[in-house]
Amino acid sequence: MPKLGETTGYSRPKYLIVGSSEPYSGKTSTILGLAEKLQTRGLNIGYSKPLGTCLNATEKDGIDEDVRFLGKTLDLPQNNLGETLLFLEPDTIAKQLQGHDRRDYPESFVQSLQGLQGDLVLVEGPSTLDRGRLFDLSVPQMSALLESPVLLVTRFHSVLDTAALICVKERLGDRLLGIVLTDIPADEWERASHVVAPFLEGRGIPVFGLLPMSNLLHSVSVAELVRRLKAEVLCCHDRLDLMVETLRIGAMNVNSALKYFSAADNMAVITGGDRTDIQLAALETATNCLILTGHLPPTPMIISRAEELEIPVLSVDLDTLTTVEIIEQTLGHVRLYEPIKVEYIKHAIAEHFALDRLLDALGLDPVAV
Repeated sequence: MPKLGETTGYSRPKYLIVGSSEPYSGKTSTILGLAEKLQTRGLNIGYSKPLGTCLNATEKDGIDEDVRFLGKTLDLPQNNLGETLLFLEPDTIAKQLQGHDRRDYPESFVQSLQGLQGDLVLVEGPSTLDRGRLFDLSVPQMSALLESPVLLVTRFHSVLDTAALICVKERLGDRLLGIVLTDIPADEWERASHVVAPFLEGRGIPVFGLLPMSNLLHSVSVAELVRRLKAEVLCCHDRLDLMVETLRIGAMNVNSALKYFSAADNMAVITGGDRTDIQLAALETATNCLILTGHLPPTPMIISRAEELEIPVLSVDLDTLTTVEIIEQTLGHVRLYEPIKVEYIKHAIAEHFALDRLLDALGLDPVAV
């Protein structure tokens, strides 16, 4: 297997594997925010996501949607973007299990980075340390192939997570450059920053960032709800960019509904198409989307009021329980494709990430680049 830099004609860039301990830890958003800040320091950034997880069925180029999005958002030229080698989906994995796929993925991985330009190439690993192992491309294996460090992005649930991070350190050893704790609840911030982080630092695990929980990053656009629910948009087609952070079900009397709805912001309210009283109550509170189940049409009064307030009304041919299940699966599990989320993560990284410390750990001098 050729070593990186031997046949490319370019000096070998530095590589940083960005992995995570569980799905939806904020790995891609951390990469985006970090890459943007490094660019402002004058660094030429490359990006690779060899194991794809988000295939756009309408596109035929085999590029992961995260690669497409980050490439566009960061204005990366094509020779700064790595190849998507395969998509981690059931058919691909079954083919590998049956021995039908004989491709040498470690060699393909190294070759995919041949000639890739950038002072620093951020390589996005799979969603856990072991995912990708069937193809010999788990996070530890990628790190070994590139002889490169790992930055671990992990959600902070509680102090109970600390032992698991010690285990990661034992497993990766000196290859673990450090960690980023994400999604820290407000009531756990003091404990995370003043107890957990110092403890980890004392065990040789640098903590490069502490990122607070954000309802915005867990939110979903009304347009995405339309797509997932296969909903009919009854009004305000130009307001589908509104973001939904919380879900409320309108199945009580109107007085209780008003109190219930007033306790939340940026809601999607689900109620029956025949519940005009609940629909009006929802429209008078912090509702960003009204979803009517049972495919029952609302009254003209509801549509008129929704248009006045610029609140989209959707109609779904589903029962309430199914609608709730789909939306709950969607909230917090959507990609970082809305501009408002991009701006948020840029500010969060600028405020809560120790960029100079990372540059020093990687041996990068932006002034000299």
